[in-house]
Amino acid sequence: MPDTILVTGGTGTTGRRVSAQLSARGLRYRVGTRNPSAKDHIHFDWMVETTWETALEGIKSIYLVAPSGVAEPLPVMSPFMELAIRNGVKRFVLLSASSLDAGGPLMGMVHAWLRDHAPEWVVLRPTWFMQNLSEGQLLAPVRDEGAIFTATGDGRIGFIDAEDIAAVAVEALTQPECVSGDMILTGPAALSYDDVARTLSDVLKHPVTHHHLSVDELAARHMAQSGLPEAYAQTLAQMDADIAAGSEERITDAVASMAGRQARALEEFIAANAGVWSKR
Repeated sequence: MPDTILVTGGTGTTGRRVSAQLSARGLRYRVGTRNPSAKDHIHFDWMVETTWETALEGIKSIYLVAPSGVAEPLPVMSPFMELAIRNGVKRFVLLSASSLDAGGPLMGMVHAWLRDHAPEWVVLRPTWFMQNLSEGQLLAPVRDEGAIFTATGDGRIGFIDAEDIAAVAVEALTQPECVSGDMILTGPAALSYDDVARTLSDVLKHPVTHHHLSVDELAARHMAQSGLPEAYAQTLAQMDADIAAGSEERITDAVASMAGRQARALEEFIAANAGVWSKR
């Protein structure tokens, strides 16, 4: 397998964990980032083609994270992936999502492109990250209000730790043999947000309540709290409605089969990160 692995999105939620795990195993990697600030970083920008060639020097496999804020990533990503194949890149590992099938929107189109063009490819389709609670949009309301606001109803999600996603990605990038395909990644249990709130309350020793909103109420909250445009706020809220309808109620053993260990449980994750929910 490759002497050097390119990690795009290398300072993001999964990318920085992929890099850390590659480093811990003594493997050579290069972090592609718009703002290089460390010796293992290289300037890489999806929107600046002149950064691509240098980033690809000596690379045989790539961890692909789509550019943020781009509604249709394939037109941006495909010229880079074509260049990578011409330069000898053999394997691509794409971060997608459990809700996106090949040929669907967003990374689904990139998934289909890899299926049709890449020599070797793996598409990781994780469900919702546990880090949404500790680093993402749910951190502030949990910490400051003791509250979670969703329109998911009683819908269940197999929440997954980003460390487990990274562990699977590292295996997909480095195993000598590659069977191209996609895999849905989940944690060990399908949980409702009522379950999540109870677990937070039990571990943190203070009450956290799940507030059940309608899709329109949640969209209005997104606009008021985060300043999101109405169309985007409605799209995010509708994703909760899909969860309420059962779209994420599934568990897989992909983490165990790829990483050789069980996926991390939510209770363990919350206990390990309890300090982030302490009020300032």
